[in-house]
Amino acid sequence: MANDKFIRLRRCLLLLPALLLAGCSSQGGNFWLFNTKGPSAGASLHYMILDVLLMLIVIGPTTVLVIWAMWRYRRNRKASYAPHWAHSNLIEVVVWSIPVIIVGVLSYFSYVGTRAVNPYNPTIVTQSAQARASKAGPLKVDVITTDWQWLFVYPQLHIAVTNRLVVPTNRQIQFHLTSTSVTNDFYIPQLVGQIYVMPGMRTKQSMLVQSPGKYHGFSAEFSGPGFSWMNYSVDAVSGTQFSSWAKQVRAGGRQLSYAAFKTFARPTVNTGHKSEYFNRVQPGLFREIVKNVRNGRLAYKTPMLLTEDMHSKLFHSHTN
Repeated sequence: MANDKFIRLRRCLLLLPALLLAGCSSQGGNFWLFNTKGPSAGASLHYMILDVLLMLIVIGPTTVLVIWAMWRYRRNRKASYAPHWAHSNLIEVVVWSIPVIIVGVLSYFSYVGTRAVNPYNPTIVTQSAQARASKAGPLKVDVITTDWQWLFVYPQLHIAVTNRLVVPTNRQIQFHLTSTSVTNDFYIPQLVGQIYVMPGMRTKQSMLVQSPGKYHGFSAEFSGPGFSWMNYSVDAVSGTQFSSWAKQVRAGGRQLSYAAFKTFARPTVNTGHKSEYFNRVQPGLFREIVKNVRNGRLAYKTPMLLTEDMHSKLFHSHTN
């Protein structure tokens, strides 16, 4: 029996490294969360590490002192016994001053960090040298989520693309986000932190990409049977390459009117991660979608799809 317990304990210890690295999937041999490519994600990682270190100032010594007390005053050691002891000024100073100092330091960094990554006015982005040096100004992108796809509209360029986000490097990107059905999370781990995307509401987010490359974005909020496929690629390219890509989109694709969007917004599980391009977008489409979601004119009944058979007719009737 004791041997079985030892084997189970050893197996748990062997799984501990994998547990600690959960959520840190690799891309190019580096962990997403620790390989930031934008100031927003970098600031979030910086303040998270500061929080952990400040907490270790409390947890580390406390753990050591607990172990020391258990060892020093164990039963068979016969340590000294002081039944009339009741107070120590030194202990009072330690147990009160250290927490007060840590709370003060945490409050300061919380204030600075909140201002740095505030979605509506992230100082870490707006005050960056790259954003100030960009002569083109911020690029605006309207992000619209459906069940279970993403639509990225570039209102300044009058183009749109589904399930793929293309952005220029070293230029501030300003997002307006909304949902047509349920709450989703907009999240690109290497570039910007997650933010809720809510139906009938407009949320803002900003980011700046410092290095060209391909990144992974997804919804971090469970939203039904198509949630597992609700992700998108983020292609960060140079300003010249972005202009060339925009011209290619304008040369092809099709028009995106509100009527066409209602067809796109029907519940669809995009198992093939397909992208579609639109070279003409109806002006004010984002506002039209928000208004019609609020008044209930844009609503679809989401199928449950309670099946484990991905080849069944039930599943494929809502996939593309």
